[in-house]
Amino acid sequence: MRSRRLDYSESTRSALVDSAVELFTKRGYAGTSLDEVAKRARVTKGALYHHFSGKQALFEAAFEQVESLVYDRLQKIMTGDGAPWERAMSGLQAFIRSCLDPSYQRIAIHEGPVVMGWERWREAEEQSSFGLVRSGLQLLVDAGEVEPVPVDLTARLLFGALSSAATEIAGAADPKKVGAEIEDVITRMLFRLRRPAGDEQRPAAG
Repeated sequence: MRSRRLDYSESTRSALVDSAVELFTKRGYAGTSLDEVAKRARVTKGALYHHFSGKQALFEAAFEQVESLVYDRLQKIMTGDGAPWERAMSGLQAFIRSCLDPSYQRIAIHEGPVVMGWERWREAEEQSSFGLVRSGLQLLVDAGEVEPVPVDLTARLLFGALSSAATEIAGAADPKKVGAEIEDVITRMLFRLRRPAGDEQRPAAG
């Protein structure tokens, strides 16, 4: 059986991360203090340091939570019911919507590269998202929905396009307008890869 102490510890950590996400979204990394995070979570600063070594560690936990929410949403779509092509289109739409979320914009896109460093941020992004892009593309190739392209290379290019899309949306004066434009462009790109109906499926490229 789980102990009350473990339950309390996990709930305290969760409250701190939730508080950090809210404050980092509103005020940014530089404008948020650990005292404020602890106060909003209704815990002591000592409790905060019990779970996190400092402000950057807390930011990385907030980053992970924001990324995980997007990943879980997209994974549910990509592994759900429906034909691979429809799932891919729904996944693209869900990703664009995620890019409009203030927490994802501020923490994952704007501040992540600065606080975590470009290389570490990029690695974290790839670990959370690239696998979905690659597996989704592989499903499309296996189902004969798209031409038999080199999956790894094409997935890298698509992932790069989606990463750039997220940055463009987050920095736009009118994010919804830019998001709609980007969704249209990427959809057109994917349609260029789509295999015409009636074509015989050729062996997929690795």
